[in-house]
Amino acid sequence: MSIEVLLAIVFVAVLVAIQLVSTAIAIVRCPPGARPAAVSGPHPGISIVRPLCGLETFSAQTLEATFAIDWPEYEVLFCVADADDPIVGLARAAIAKHPEIPARLLIGAERLGSNPKLNNMASGWRAARYDIVVFTDSNLLVGADYLHRLMASWRDGAGMVTSPAFGASPQGFWAHVECAMLNTYQARIQYAVDTLGFGFAQGKSLMFRRRDLERGGFETLASEPAEDAASTKMMRSKAADIAVAGPPYPQPLGHRTFRQVWNRHLRWARLRRASFPVLFAPEIFSGVLPPVAAVLFVAVELGWSPLLAGAGLLGVWYVPELLLARIAGWPLAWTSLPAVVLRDALLPVLYCSAFSGRSVSWNGNQVDLNAMPKNRSPELTPRLRPQLLSAVILAGSLRMPRVASHLQRLADRF
Repeated sequence: MSIEVLLAIVFVAVLVAIQLVSTAIAIVRCPPGARPAAVSGPHPGISIVRPLCGLETFSAQTLEATFAIDWPEYEVLFCVADADDPIVGLARAAIAKHPEIPARLLIGAERLGSNPKLNNMASGWRAARYDIVVFTDSNLLVGADYLHRLMASWRDGAGMVTSPAFGASPQGFWAHVECAMLNTYQARIQYAVDTLGFGFAQGKSLMFRRRDLERGGFETLASEPAEDAASTKMMRSKAADIAVAGPPYPQPLGHRTFRQVWNRHLRWARLRRASFPVLFAPEIFSGVLPPVAAVLFVAVELGWSPLLAGAGLLGVWYVPELLLARIAGWPLAWTSLPAVVLRDALLPVLYCSAFSGRSVSWNGNQVDLNAMPKNRSPELTPRLRPQLLSAVILAGSLRMPRVASHLQRLADRF
């Protein structure tokens, strides 16, 4: 056996192991109907800030869900940049329908940086009256236990709590491709990385204590093109943990076109490339195409049937992923298999396209990824990277008991 064949076998084994282990972790972290753990201690007042922009298919449901949260004391702050935005009327109607919940509609955006969502969120941050502030995307369909789940996830050493979303209510094939991107790919990876002790922020839900965010300055969130990337770097610089709550809440999709799916995930790929270039680099190995290519090479070199070898790998790769979708209660239909296959075919194209542009389109705004942020925090500059690396290593060592706990839960379940 040549060294090339041996390396190809090791390459396939590593990628398959990552796929299977991350899938198993996601199954444990995303049980359907799971009730959040009890919140220990007092139940403080919480400010929910929801930046709004434009009407979507499920806007009425997602706004209405904000007022059905089971928590003793909270307020709702809807933020809209433009008074003529069509969602203004819907937000005002939702507020008027629920006078029992303190809620306000704030119109106008600050100019903190190039991120239109953060500029829109700023007025809600300034107006929030509680120490706990949650930034929740407008298209997230929160449940009655939303705040319980986030608060129960807060642990010692955590500087914030975040949670991904899963794609729900897909209509049409491209909406199922979006589900394949959001659910069994991105959410799976996020829960696996968090279980290993290196959670990162996801912009769908960002919960902070006011004092923690003020210590770095709210404006620090403008130090990166996306607020979740800036939040992650802020927490890393403080050697603070990022708690990832689960299971995720749905983002209803409705109808999707290829262009909508492509543009959204190209934007995210370019944002990751701009904020985390070293971590983005290995994404070229994402999806099934790299291990399939290696398996076919091994099959040809060893005289095996390429067809049987490729089919065997596809079965090992996709059956657990589809099983995850079924167990977690995520959308699963006959279109799911072609959707995940097409997703994996698109991943390397998205990866290469991420290097071809220096800007992204975000809610009608063109964001220049090369522009120097107006308020870059000094602890995020290259001069302090050695100290930042030391802080990350220290934080990782302190998380090992939690990693062991998750692994024990995984063993108990299987």
